[in-house]
Amino acid sequence: MRLLLVEDDNHVAAALSAVLARHGFDVTHARSGEEALQALVPEGDGFGVVLLDLGLPDQDGYEVCGKIRKRTSTPVIMVTARSDVRSRIHGLNLGADDYVVKPYDTGELLARIHAVSRRTAHEDAAHGEESALRLGPVLIELPTRQVTVDGSVIQLTRKEFDLLALLAQRPGVVFRREQIISEVWRTSWEGTGRTLEVHVASLRAKLRMPALIETVRGVGYRLVAPAS
Repeated sequence: MRLLLVEDDNHVAAALSAVLARHGFDVTHARSGEEALQALVPEGDGFGVVLLDLGLPDQDGYEVCGKIRKRTSTPVIMVTARSDVRSRIHGLNLGADDYVVKPYDTGELLARIHAVSRRTAHEDAAHGEESALRLGPVLIELPTRQVTVDGSVIQLTRKEFDLLALLAQRPGVVFRREQIISEVWRTSWEGTGRTLEVHVASLRAKLRMPALIETVRGVGYRLVAPAS
């Protein structure tokens, strides 16, 4: 798999590139946001994943993420020292697929890279035979992966859409956390649990319907269908 590493520290990039190469990745190193955007012209240039450090010398990393998402659907994993939920949600709202908080374990990073890769590979076939799901003012169009609320389009990331579509298939039914992680993230890796919480919070904020997804303490989540 080709991987675009966006990292301004040459020493960090060299060490990480060596590790990634040992695990079969073909790494292209970009030292700035502008280099990263040029590498992604015109449509991702065949990269499987973009590993984006937010501490860049020329542009804010969040801004770079937004620009990347406008020109390609290549999965983006943010690398950040900011561990608060608000910062993570901001990154996801801009189109990031996942995040890794510094300092991180190399095994964790590799697991997240493989997880987003598996999700992308399964994405096109995820809901191929279905058409749409209606939940009160919420319309989920599965073939086009578009969500509208009262006719207004809501911009969701891949994982946010897949999570919402999964819960919407059986309104009122409680989905265990392990089941959601398995079906949406295609992994049983325990570290994905925190990512699930962030994505639920992001969905509630984007849809402006905090009661739509209910937390069932100690078990998981369920979708509470709003009145039509």
